[in-house]
Amino acid sequence: MKKKEHNARIQDLVGLINALYPPAYAEEWDNVGLQVGDPAAEVRRVLVCLDAGAPALDAALAAGAEAVIAHHPLVFQPLKNVVPAGETGRLLYRAIREGIAVLAVHTNLDRAPEGLNHWLAGILGLPQAAPLVSDVTDLVKLAVFVPTGYEEEVATALFAAGAGRVGNYDRCSFRTSGTGTFRPGPGTNPFLGREGETESAREVRLETVLPRAAVGRALEKLVKAHPYEEVAYDLIPLENRREDMGLGRIGRLPEATTLGKFAERVKVALETPTVRVVGAPESRVAKVALCGGSGASVIGEAVRQGADVLVTGDIKYHEARKAESHGLGVIDAGHFYTERLMIPGLAAALRQEAQGRGLTIEFIEMKGEHDPFTTV
Repeated sequence: MKKKEHNARIQDLVGLINALYPPAYAEEWDNVGLQVGDPAAEVRRVLVCLDAGAPALDAALAAGAEAVIAHHPLVFQPLKNVVPAGETGRLLYRAIREGIAVLAVHTNLDRAPEGLNHWLAGILGLPQAAPLVSDVTDLVKLAVFVPTGYEEEVATALFAAGAGRVGNYDRCSFRTSGTGTFRPGPGTNPFLGREGETESAREVRLETVLPRAAVGRALEKLVKAHPYEEVAYDLIPLENRREDMGLGRIGRLPEATTLGKFAERVKVALETPTVRVVGAPESRVAKVALCGGSGASVIGEAVRQGADVLVTGDIKYHEARKAESHGLGVIDAGHFYTERLMIPGLAAALRQEAQGRGLTIEFIEMKGEHDPFTTV
């Protein structure tokens, strides 16, 4: 049955983003989420872009959008004021004046299982690539005690809040039966038993997992769905390593090629006018590492895992020398060209999530953004 649609608000948009790309995925130094705007304001149309600059605000106004979702945060460093002086202050002042909310999805998108680096790997012919730097899980185990016969209703509510997802599986749970005891105190209105009398009940221990960022919403759903007046539950942080999430990607090409030929392939796939290459054009390439944006920090990990080449952007001279000394080829396709693919990817993901939640939000893809660099 299709869910009933209702007017969406900025806070609903934040919820969509957090469900797919929780803030917990972001690096500690990053600033993601709602940067400016009223969470209670209605939103019908959203512009997805790489940079929340003046061109994006112009495009949002022209399209009648109430919000902009950018990859690069508009507010990155702490601000002392918001005045129309300086680039950031001018953009913030304008966004507030025009009533346009600005949100950022940055390193949480980079590290997500199906985020920027996943899309980049697909474009470069590495659909089965794994994270280059895998992360410790952000998951929490939730165990709740439910009277027998109500476990499915409670589980459904938790699944709707984002619980029960393990890799490509959803609605995951474990259930064991047992006996719970309790004595209702003065002034209580127990589901079972009577005030002042010890009661025992057949109960099911329902266990599932959920992202740490979804705990608040899941507990709200749990309390509403649970028949007990007081709900007993456990929250247990997990330290498992997530092999599907992390920075960059690494994988093997279906067929080995040369560095020169692969560089040409990258250039065509990313539609960039030029790429910079470190390494001999005739060197063999079979195992490829990649990292959208600035990926010099993963050079060591790419070497450790035996990559033949690293595809990324923003490589400096000494970083190139480091890669060269380890026999690692590098294809620098530029920060802009390795990240702009987030626009269609993010827009498509949010459309699907919004539809599943019954939210009427139109996601518009920014056109015309360009690399600030030109080659002469």
